[in-house]
Amino acid sequence: MTVTTEPTDQAHERARRDALAERLRGALLGALDLQAVYLGDRLGLYRALADGGPANAPELAERARIDPRYAREWLEHQAVGGILDVDDVTAAPDERRYSLPAGHREVLIDPESLSLVGPHARFLISAAQSMPKLLEAYRTGEGVDPDSGADNVESQEAINRPQFTHHIEEWMEALPDIAARLRSGQGRVADIACGTGWSSISIAKRFPGVEVDGIDLDESSIARAKAHAEDEGVDGRVSFLLANGADAQGDGRYDLVTIFEALHDMARPVEVLSTARRLLAKGGAVLIADERVAETFTAPGDEIDRMSYGFSLTSCLPHGLADKPSVGTGTVLRPAALEAMARDAGFSRFAILPTEHDGFRFYRLDP
Repeated sequence: MTVTTEPTDQAHERARRDALAERLRGALLGALDLQAVYLGDRLGLYRALADGGPANAPELAERARIDPRYAREWLEHQAVGGILDVDDVTAAPDERRYSLPAGHREVLIDPESLSLVGPHARFLISAAQSMPKLLEAYRTGEGVDPDSGADNVESQEAINRPQFTHHIEEWMEALPDIAARLRSGQGRVADIACGTGWSSISIAKRFPGVEVDGIDLDESSIARAKAHAEDEGVDGRVSFLLANGADAQGDGRYDLVTIFEALHDMARPVEVLSTARRLLAKGGAVLIADERVAETFTAPGDEIDRMSYGFSLTSCLPHGLADKPSVGTGTVLRPAALEAMARDAGFSRFAILPTEHDGFRFYRLDP
């Protein structure tokens, strides 16, 4: 008998082929799940189940004011995927009652849960809507203006809010001298690229007496930030200014300047850092949080680098290139590159802080 064996390199390539095919099939399934999550989020279906309790398709349709047939299809999809529970799979289609498990509520709709993932579906849909512009940008080298629509703005807000709500004080304590100054109730903070304001609001709530100026160039985000501050009862100590971070005023006024997950989005980050240095009072510092990517380019990379490059391809890089001239950083801002920016902006000290976080790396800059 003659036994033939496949060459090692061919077997290896066949295994890689099969692994990629399986991976992409899984990605398709995940994308379809996120589309369904988007529907449940935007139509208020999860909220209707969470607030009103278990429901069959006609009941959910009435609560959410949608068509019963669509309600049934969505409920069945969610149950087949294990996102919702169903009481009796053998019952007639419109008699089956579906419920939202308590833990899944945190993942899908709890605005302060650290397990919240559902709003990523809004980001995905927003990016998909920009795809025709993105294709043209890839051909021309131009940028794509950030979408100021609800999906884009609210997804960023929802994704970051739990982090600020639960962790902002911990992040500030990594700068003990600055934290002590803020705890005295006499400090002032400039929060550059504050978005819809939850970072600024969380600082004010954790450090009573401190005044915070949130700065952002997106008008819709600033409007939402002002409303949030009023709702949270801190509008007397938190102000929001519509401005480019590079043009912020108030030389020598601030004990702390923060830039949370935004430096990599900026067309001219050195200009913004130069302004941040100018804003600092004597003994003040800049606190930056950005993606915890690998310190050097590595391929294959880990999940953080894969996700960061994924966001960069469709969002951060094209948005950063929209404002010319632009350095075109993209989401993957590695520590050495950030340090070079800090030196170019005139900072004399650069430090990576020991703060532990799954997604962010923290930096301190001193004049």
